[in-house]
Amino acid sequence: MKIGIPKEITNNEYRVGMTPPGVKTLTQAGHSVFVELGAGVASGISNSEYIQAGALMVDKNEVWNCDVIIKVKEPLESERPLIKEGQIIMAYLHLANIPDLETYLAKKGVTAIAYENVQTEDGTLPLLLPMSEVAGRLVVMQAATFLQKQYGGSGQLLGGVNGVESGHVVIIGAGVAGRSAAKIAYGLGARVTVLDTDLAKLRTIEELYNGHVETLFSNHSNIAKSVRFADVVISAVLNAGEKSPIVVTESMVKNMRPGSVIIDVAVDQGSSIETIDHTTTYDHPVFEKYGVLHYAVPNIPGATPYTSTYALTNATFPYILEICNLGLDKAIDKDPALAKGVVIYNGQIR
Repeated sequence: MKIGIPKEITNNEYRVGMTPPGVKTLTQAGHSVFVELGAGVASGISNSEYIQAGALMVDKNEVWNCDVIIKVKEPLESERPLIKEGQIIMAYLHLANIPDLETYLAKKGVTAIAYENVQTEDGTLPLLLPMSEVAGRLVVMQAATFLQKQYGGSGQLLGGVNGVESGHVVIIGAGVAGRSAAKIAYGLGARVTVLDTDLAKLRTIEELYNGHVETLFSNHSNIAKSVRFADVVISAVLNAGEKSPIVVTESMVKNMRPGSVIIDVAVDQGSSIETIDHTTTYDHPVFEKYGVLHYAVPNIPGATPYTSTYALTNATFPYILEICNLGLDKAIDKDPALAKGVVIYNGQIR
């Protein structure tokens, strides 16, 4: 097969879809890998490293002529005309929140594999997991920054100091991103509350932190009470393959402290915070509403591309190799988790 690795063009997206070790494995298996010039530079991967691994460095047009396109983020408007009929496109697609892209890909007759939909029998999302770990860690550090007064924040130091109370971080969702956020917030010395509807997850957190992280069952009443006096609210709510439900309402945000920060980790799947009606970028990551700073960057892991790229490809590459070696049909017949990621099959929406 011919595999194409384009350079990402999403705002401040520095990740790349494949690393040199992956390229080497594919070329040794008899496949041809075409990498767009400069695609890996921001992730610390030079053109020469790809060449040494067996890749051909080409321009954008030639990359998009390949059988399989390996991306990180969904194709943007300017990339759509480059898509060819019959191609396999693998990326974080989030089609539940971008219905016009779903329609476009179907009309093009492509097969689209959404990384965020690949799901094992136990409900794990193996290709989303590493990016959730990165995002959960990053958002706490971002929140700590935007709490600073020069950014419009309240001036609260998350960890506090002797004789002064710590900041309060409320995390809604005890999945991978939520647990990662709790780890960093707790490590900084903040007071942490985690809410979820899964009591087993809450029990695990209770045991892990020996009761030093508060856990609450996630319902409207508990969320409203927790959010009201929080310095930072992090929503880490995600339903695989579906648009995120609203869990933090506008009235809750109105009651929050001035200068507090609210973040939606999974905003690319549709915001779970009612007052976030648009995404932001790393150029302008926050906007203010009702005195609260809203952070709605959809590609949070793009800020740490070296770590994120290698963590991503560690997870995605076995599936990519399976498709290239076996062919798509045999690969999805063999692997039910991969089959769940096929959101469009030869132009048919699944």
